[in-house]
Amino acid sequence: MPVPEPMPGYGQLLRRGYGSLAGAVRGCGDCGWELARRSWAENAHLGWAELLLCGLCALGWTALRRTAARWVFRPFAEWCNLQPKDAAKMPESAWKLLFYTLSWSYGIYLLFFTDYPFFYDPPSVFYDWKKGMDVPTDIAIAYLLQCSFYGHSIYATAYMDTWRKDSVVMLLHHVVTLTLIAFSYAFRYHNVGILVLFLHDVNDIQLEFTKLNVYFKHRGGVYHRLNDVISNIGCLTFSVSWFWFRLYWFPLKVLYATCYSSLQSVPNIPFYFFFNALLLVLTLMNIYWFLYIVLFVAKVLMGQMKEVNDVREYDVEVSKKTATAKKKEAGLQLPSALKEGLHLKNGLIKDKRL
Repeated sequence: MPVPEPMPGYGQLLRRGYGSLAGAVRGCGDCGWELARRSWAENAHLGWAELLLCGLCALGWTALRRTAARWVFRPFAEWCNLQPKDAAKMPESAWKLLFYTLSWSYGIYLLFFTDYPFFYDPPSVFYDWKKGMDVPTDIAIAYLLQCSFYGHSIYATAYMDTWRKDSVVMLLHHVVTLTLIAFSYAFRYHNVGILVLFLHDVNDIQLEFTKLNVYFKHRGGVYHRLNDVISNIGCLTFSVSWFWFRLYWFPLKVLYATCYSSLQSVPNIPFYFFFNALLLVLTLMNIYWFLYIVLFVAKVLMGQMKEVNDVREYDVEVSKKTATAKKKEAGLQLPSALKEGLHLKNGLIKDKRL
């Protein structure tokens, strides 16, 4: 096995990575651009059985979520006597917290309790890389869980989750993530994929845990200070970890490995542009959401926000006025028979059509 190369500084890493990407653009023959124009069959290794299994698991996630929401999350929200708007959003956060805790815990096991050196030595993700190489069973399980879940998440964001200001960007995020997962498995870039998933899942755990405490701090008509304190601490740790994991470690470890180290280990690596372009899109979305975090912190510091709220969500009063105005303009009333199955927009009824 090659001796791990010493890790240079953060600025030097970025210059190397983006310099390699620019150099590859000037001389695409060095990065396998010609390989990218060849047939799928020559470079990809993804069978119909694997696609079918992933699709069935995605349907299973959807069915499991509906079952858990109906028999566990909603009854628990009613038992806790949450406010209606909080009770409507609580099952979504509880479901996501459950999955991301499971997936991140499995990522910790793979990166820190096995022989994989990817976290401490990012260039190692491309050591001994070969086209069509076997995917270890433990990594294949992680890919099956994640790929099927993001397939489910595309449907869930559009037709099950609360609609937010960034839901369109969230849909784009799920499509990009699903594409990265599926193609990285097919082209055997699964090692770097495990690193990408690990660096992203931890923030989702903190976000959903914080949101649950926001929902539970006003329950039974009583203010609960403990949940308020936990939600404030959660917001602080979430903001710091978002920057550290997605805007510092992600370029330092993932982009450095894919933009620079990949060309050192595999000079003619296939689909170099394709995967790095998707990873850069993912980075831009992380920066976009970080702006929401900065907006939240600014509102708190300027005294415009007295308690923790999700700044991505629509204002309930504005939404009510808008919905009322639209109903009056159309001269229509919502029949009670249509209430089931309609999409919730922060606790308000929002019609969603396929």
